[in-house]
Amino acid sequence: MKAHTKETQATMTPEKAITFLKEGNERFQANLKANRNLLEQVNDTKDGQFPFATILSCIDSRVSAELVFDQGLGDIFSVRIAGNFINQDILGSMEFACKLAGTKTIVVLGHTSCGAVKGACDHARMGNLTALINKIEPAVFAVKEPKEEEMRNSKNLEFVDAVSKKNVELALENIRSQSVILKDMEEKGEIKIVGAMYDISDGSVTFY
Repeated sequence: MKAHTKETQATMTPEKAITFLKEGNERFQANLKANRNLLEQVNDTKDGQFPFATILSCIDSRVSAELVFDQGLGDIFSVRIAGNFINQDILGSMEFACKLAGTKTIVVLGHTSCGAVKGACDHARMGNLTALINKIEPAVFAVKEPKEEEMRNSKNLEFVDAVSKKNVELALENIRSQSVILKDMEEKGEIKIVGAMYDISDGSVTFY
């Protein structure tokens, strides 16, 4: 499989970009990687890059976007931060990726059993981690069930995963409310902004 070029990127639509990611995840689950020569892709991309998707994911070592979507060099912009939340720098990176570099979709990818989300569920406080946890806690408060305080912590994995999904939904809202550029591009049909969850137990990605 060759690296994407300006021509192949130009033929990509937001819908097609999402289909490419879904097909890549199916290959990943089946352990059937696309046939690609990475060193050849290094050479192919030395003068420029033409990725088709921008993916915001967690730093979790089990959730590499390139691997779980079976993509090669030059295929995607990968933005990673613990808890896959939105801030100004990440929004700026996304605006560059879509408006200037031509990617056709933004995917906010959460995952099950997320350590950063567990920290938010437990309201962890430790050094600089405290500020990061504060950015994820709105998702904790937005999940109303269970009501029992003893069930609203990292020991309840169903609660953790519900918070992870809500955290993705809030990130999508924040992208649209905090970036006029990306919201305008989505309304014009130039890009799609979607959420997804990666299941660390089986390697599957569910798009929302």
